[in-house]
Amino acid sequence: MDAWGPERVVCVSDRRTGMRGVLVLDNTARGTGKGGTRMSANLTVREVARLARTMTWKWAAVDLFHGGAKAGILGDPNAPNKEEILRAFARALADQVPEHYVFGLDMGMAESDAAIFVDELRSRGVSTGLPRCLGGTPYDQLGVTGFGVAEAVDAATRHLGGELTGSRVVIQGFGAVGAHAARRLVELGATVVGVSNAEGTVSDPDGLDVERLLTLRAEAGDSGIRDYGLRLAPVDDALLLDCDVLVPAARQDVIDRDLAGRLSARLVVEGANLPTSPEAREVLHARGVAVVPDFIANAGGIIAAAYSMDARNSAFTVDESRIFDMVSAKLRPNAVAVLEDSVRRQCTTYDAALAMAQDRVREAMRMRGQLRRDGQAVRRLSA
Repeated sequence: MDAWGPERVVCVSDRRTGMRGVLVLDNTARGTGKGGTRMSANLTVREVARLARTMTWKWAAVDLFHGGAKAGILGDPNAPNKEEILRAFARALADQVPEHYVFGLDMGMAESDAAIFVDELRSRGVSTGLPRCLGGTPYDQLGVTGFGVAEAVDAATRHLGGELTGSRVVIQGFGAVGAHAARRLVELGATVVGVSNAEGTVSDPDGLDVERLLTLRAEAGDSGIRDYGLRLAPVDDALLLDCDVLVPAARQDVIDRDLAGRLSARLVVEGANLPTSPEAREVLHARGVAVVPDFIANAGGIIAAAYSMDARNSAFTVDESRIFDMVSAKLRPNAVAVLEDSVRRQCTTYDAALAMAQDRVREAMRMRGQLRRDGQAVRRLSA
């Protein structure tokens, strides 16, 4: 805990279903807590708290008025009784949702799971990520987050004096974010020379056929990469492939101090949450490697979620094409701003982005009487 939060940590369980879960409300000075809900067999409270803090900065960085929060369920997302577990989780948090927190989609969750939350709590306003048939905006299906990552890559590349056309890109994590980022990057002229998923890494210095990889993924999931026809290398080999741009879009904590000293990329755009350790950021900064931080680059999903929340009580169909315009309009200037501020402040891009987000959260806390004149929190809310 620190002056920013968390404001509230709610641990819940249910003996009948075996459900165990947690909700972390990190900082809601700028609005209702909003962050994805994940389900994982090795979930921890600390992990959820770290992600909730990232959401605080992410909402502030895109200047949308929601607060940082995250929820998680400890368990197998493929469990046969998943629906029962989700319903028990929703009931346990009925006094928090949607007044203090709104469910969303994260690792291990799908549109059908969001629909279960809505059904259990009898309100469409309790969750984003709903299927179209329930008036939702399926931003994972649309690939909004990956689209935004690609837009950030293009904006950063241009700002650094380059052109995306012909640039060699490696994507570590060819999942919901990485696959859509790859598609958009090819549209923008990039050459994707390597991708990886849980099955391994496939690479070609002359460029991969991204459309074929997408087709194989649609047909066979992660295992489709085995049918591409090239030798599979270990999963994390993708990080060290020769490239101009690296997009870590798989999981957190994959780039440590040692790896940061060996990357060939001159630009890293973080598609995953928390993929780079603080020590690695310092190494990359010292080497002159530009980094667009996670809560800047992968904020496309939350922009779509905010749009969905605004439209959830509307009787009209959401204009999905407008979402892509909004994502591009927010993320391109943000990517450039943190690169510029990093130079001006003589600090890492993460610290520059953090300063921008913190200024906005601090001002909201001050206006709500949560800070003293010396900047210290008036009170610390207990977990």
